[in-house]
Amino acid sequence: MPWDFIVILAVMGIVVPWRSFQRIRELLRKPALSSEERVAVYFSTMIVQWPATLVVLWRALARGLRFEHLGLALPDPQFTLAVTVVLSAVLVVVQLSGLKRMARLPIERQGLLGEVARKLMPATPRERRIFLLLVVTVAVCEEFLYRGFALAVLDDAFAAVALTGAFLSSALFALAHIYQGTRGMLMTFVVGMLFAGARQYTGSLLPCVAAHLLADLVAGFRAPQLLRAPEPSPASRPDKI
Repeated sequence: MPWDFIVILAVMGIVVPWRSFQRIRELLRKPALSSEERVAVYFSTMIVQWPATLVVLWRALARGLRFEHLGLALPDPQFTLAVTVVLSAVLVVVQLSGLKRMARLPIERQGLLGEVARKLMPATPRERRIFLLLVVTVAVCEEFLYRGFALAVLDDAFAAVALTGAFLSSALFALAHIYQGTRGMLMTFVVGMLFAGARQYTGSLLPCVAAHLLADLVAGFRAPQLLRAPEPSPASRPDKI
């Protein structure tokens, strides 16, 4: 494996999880985030992900990987479209059911995922507009990095052992979401394996990008309503003096 591919995979497996963990934990220590703080998180993520994706694409093409290797093709449009629709529908249903199930829990039992949703998901029309740009960025960039580049490179490196590329690329994807805690990482790994299968069977990143985008939109627009902290009851409010 070329040295620059090793460096990229090391960054994805070590630097990205460490940085995302530190950054999100710093934000979660605050009692609440202002609208400007949430918007700053959205913009900073976009500013990092697009250049990183372009650099990885540059190195992949420079090393002789073709667009077809990276999932940037559409070998069978009808089959790919069918897989895209099914995969997107499954992810949206799973996302919605998971949010509704979490919403039925007391707020103290919703864990880290609930806290992340309440503090980081958009709460105003302006935040939602910027969040939409963020979702497009994350869906395109992360799917290229993990299901395009990493899956292709690891499949080639471990071609003798079936599913190793899918397993390792999904593990990297889960590590990138370490800030979501153990349950969030496990869910992300399962989704990563599902996406890797769709990518390998269709030869295209389109199903993964579409499903990722829709699942994140559901989380961003529904989680704030479903998981919002309850208002204190009149009996529990201190009497005004």
